[in-house]
Amino acid sequence: MTSRATEAQHLRDLACLRRVRDRIDREYAQPLNVETLARGAHMSAGHLGREFRLAYGESPYGYLMTRRVERAMALLRRGDLSVTEVCFAVGYSSLGTFSSRFTELVGVAPSVYRREAGRTAAGMPSCVAKQVTRPVRNREAQVTGPRLA
Repeated sequence: MTSRATEAQHLRDLACLRRVRDRIDREYAQPLNVETLARGAHMSAGHLGREFRLAYGESPYGYLMTRRVERAMALLRRGDLSVTEVCFAVGYSSLGTFSSRFTELVGVAPSVYRREAGRTAAGMPSCVAKQVTRPVRNREAQVTGPRLA
């Protein structure tokens, strides 16, 4: 295969991975798994996982979980839904799994975040609050309090 053909294939693969990432961004609250995403991209689950990790630095499943936690953070900051309602609204089917993943990425339990974030982010535009409170990716949270600068 020539260099141009290899580069063209690489660009097609990246476009396909971008579509998978965009689908996760759009459908994060739906029941998605790697097999479903791979089938939609006409790849095997293993191949999708390897290529996605190479392109974005984390697995498709990890990216989905992070996206769900980001949305949960926004809903918890709003303060009008309970932690359980937020859990189901962002696509988790287990409150325990939601709480564990949330605590792993954010550094505090969802109930603590809901209580503290409302006071800390008060008066802050939502676009700024989203950037300031973005969850940690690819490693566990290293702080013991909410990540609200």
